[in-house]
Amino acid sequence: MSEKKYEFRRRLETVHKPDRRNSNVNPEFGEAVIEDGWRIVIEENAKPLVLTVAKDLQDYLFVSMCVSVSLHRIEHIGEMAASGERVIVLAEQAALPGLDSRLDKPRSYRIIANAKRIVVCGYDDRGIGQGSYYLEDLMNLREAPFVSGQDISRTPLFSPRMAHSGWGLDRYPDAHLNAMAHAGIDAVLLFVKDVDQTPEGHLDFNYLVDRAASYGLDVYMYSYMTNRKHPDDPDAESYYDSTYGKILAACPRFKGIILVGESCEFPSKDPNTTGVLRLEWPEERPKKKPSPGWWPCYDYPQWLNLLKKVIRKHSTDTEIVFWTYNWGWAPEEERLRLINSLPEDVTLQVTFEMFEQIKHEGITNVCVDYTISFEGPGQYFSSEAKAAHERGVKLYSMSNTGGLTWDIGVIPYEPVPYQWARRHAALLKAREDWGLTGLMESHHFGWWPSFISDIAKWAYWSPSPPVEETYAAIARRDFSEEAVPFVLAAWQHWSEGIQSYIPTTEDQYGPFRIGPSYPLILRKKVNIPAAWHAMFGSAIISADYGPLENARQSLGNSRYNVEIGSLERMAELWRRGNSCLEEALCLVPAKKQEEGRRLLGMNCFIVHAVQTTIHVKQWWMLKQQLFTEPDPAKTSIILDEMEQLALREIANAEAVIPYVNADSRLGWEPSMDYMTDETHLHWKIAQVRSVLEDEFPNYRKSLALTTGSLH
Repeated sequence: MSEKKYEFRRRLETVHKPDRRNSNVNPEFGEAVIEDGWRIVIEENAKPLVLTVAKDLQDYLFVSMCVSVSLHRIEHIGEMAASGERVIVLAEQAALPGLDSRLDKPRSYRIIANAKRIVVCGYDDRGIGQGSYYLEDLMNLREAPFVSGQDISRTPLFSPRMAHSGWGLDRYPDAHLNAMAHAGIDAVLLFVKDVDQTPEGHLDFNYLVDRAASYGLDVYMYSYMTNRKHPDDPDAESYYDSTYGKILAACPRFKGIILVGESCEFPSKDPNTTGVLRLEWPEERPKKKPSPGWWPCYDYPQWLNLLKKVIRKHSTDTEIVFWTYNWGWAPEEERLRLINSLPEDVTLQVTFEMFEQIKHEGITNVCVDYTISFEGPGQYFSSEAKAAHERGVKLYSMSNTGGLTWDIGVIPYEPVPYQWARRHAALLKAREDWGLTGLMESHHFGWWPSFISDIAKWAYWSPSPPVEETYAAIARRDFSEEAVPFVLAAWQHWSEGIQSYIPTTEDQYGPFRIGPSYPLILRKKVNIPAAWHAMFGSAIISADYGPLENARQSLGNSRYNVEIGSLERMAELWRRGNSCLEEALCLVPAKKQEEGRRLLGMNCFIVHAVQTTIHVKQWWMLKQQLFTEPDPAKTSIILDEMEQLALREIANAEAVIPYVNADSRLGWEPSMDYMTDETHLHWKIAQVRSVLEDEFPNYRKSLALTTGSLH
C-alpha cells in the first residue's frame, strides 16, 4: 500500500498508538490493574500543564489500552494520595508533604504504585508530565494497563535535550510537540532571521513559545542572522540592538540563543582569518585564510560580551550558547585559548564526534559531521570539554542522539541501537568526567519517534534498567516474545554494519545525502530538481562527484578502494540484519506487521543507498582512467565497464521505488524536502540513460576519429 507525499505526518501526529493492549497478558500479584471506573485526580488549582498531562493520560488509556477513566479536580489531594482507591494522583511535591524528600531537580518525579492507587509526585509540573509519560512507557512495555508495585524516584541526567522538528523545518504542530515531550525532549530549536521570521517565512514566535510551554518544552533561538559589525565599531551596540535586541524585545521568553560560527560570523580582526564574511569574499580573489566563522578568533569573547549586553537589556534569563562546530580542525592551542577567554556566563557547545582522524587499512579518514559510525568522543570534544570543566563553563554537546545523523540523509532514523548505546555511554562518561549537562539531539534533519529515541530516553534517566533488558523489552513490545532473538540479531548486524561506514565530505554531500537518486555524471553537468519552497533543496548536494581533499586526510585516489571495501562489508551486514528481521516478521501478530514492514523497507533502502555510493565511487575511478588513457582500445574497454556499471545502478534505483512509495518519509528531509521520491528516482534513471544513449555514443565517435574505426 502506497502513501502520498507528506502522509508520514499523520503518523507523526499519532502520539498514542491505538490498541496496544495484548489480550493474552494477565496481571501479576501486586500490580495495579487500571480498569474502567478508575479516576485521574489533580489539584483544584493545578497548573495548565498538569491539566494537559492529565488529559493526555486519559487519552492514552482510552486509545492505547481501551480503558475509560474519568478526570477530576479535587481540593484535598494529599488525602487522595494517602488513601484513595482506584485512582491515579498527579500532583507537585508541594501538595504532597512527605513525598518530596527524594526530589531535588527540575523534571524529576517519584512514583508510588500499589494495587489500589498510583501516585505521581513531580518536583514541578514538568516532573508530573515526565512521571505520567513514564507510566505510559511501562504500560506500553507491559502491553496492558498494569503497573507493578513500586516506589521509585527518577531524575533526568541531561537538560536541555534540544531537537529540531521532524514534521517540517521550524514547524511544530501540537501533536509533534506532545510526542517530543513524551520522548524526554525538553526544548525545541527554531531558526531565526528576524522578528517572527524563519528561513522559510513568517512564524509567530510568541505563539510557538506558548504552545511549547503547554507541553513542558522550552524554545531555543538558533541564530541565522548576519553580523556586519565588529564590537570596536562606534555604532556596533546600536546595530546589534536593532537585530538581536529587537528580537528579544519582541520575544523575551526564548530560553536561549544558539550561536555557531558559520551562521553568526562577524568581521573579526583576527589575522588568521580573511576578516570578511564568507559570502562577501570576492569570487575573483583566491582565498588563503578561513572566514571568521571557521576560526577560533581572539575577538569572539569581545563580540559575545557585546551581544550579552544587548540581550540582557530585554531578557536577563536568556541563555547564550556558543558552539565551536566550525573550527574543531584548528590547532588545539588556538581553540583552547578561546575557551579560556570566554565569558563565564556563556554556555559552550562542542560537537561530540567530529574531526577525529581515523585509520582504515593504511589510509586516514577524518570524521565529518555528523555520523554515528564513530561513537566518540573525538579529541576535539575531549580537549574543549576538559578546558570548559576546568574553568567552570557550562558544557553542552551536539550529540544527534535523537536518532539521525548525516550518514544517510533521507531516512527518519538510523536503526543501530547497539552503536547508539555506545554513544549514550560515552556521553554519560563525559557527564561524569567534564560536567556535560545539555544535548543538542538533532540538526535540521529533525527528530523522529522510534525505538532509537525510546532507548535514548531510558539511557538519559536515572535509575533505568540495564541496556540489554531494555532492548529485549522493546523488541517484545514492537514484535513478539517469539521474535525477540531475531530482532536483537538484526539490531546487532546493523549496529556492526554502521561501524564499516566511513564518513567523508564528498559522500555526505553526495550519494549518501540523497541515496539512489544521486546522478552518474560523465561530462554534462546536471542540476538535481528541488521543491521551490525548500530552504536548501539541492543546494547542499554536490552532484558532480569527486574527492573533496584536505590536508588532514588521505587523497581520494588512495582512499576509494578502501572505502568501497568497507561499504561492501557494511552492505553485507545490513543484508544479514534484514534477513533476521524477515524471520522475525513471520512471528509477529497482524497489528504489528505494518510498522515491522516499514522498518524492513527502510533498511532495504539503506542497502540500496550504500550500493549507490559504491557505484558512484567506482564510476569516478573509471572516469579518471577514461580521461587519461591514451590507448583507444583500452579506452573502449573502460567505456564497456562503465556501461555495465551504469546499468547496474539503474536497476538499483528502480528497486527503490516500491520502498519510497510505501513510506512517504523515505527520500524526504526537512531542509531539502523530497529528493528521493519516485519522481527523483525516475529523473536519475533518465539522467543515467542519457549518458548511455547520448554521451557514450558521442565519446565513441570521437574515439573512432583516433582509431580509424567505430566500436
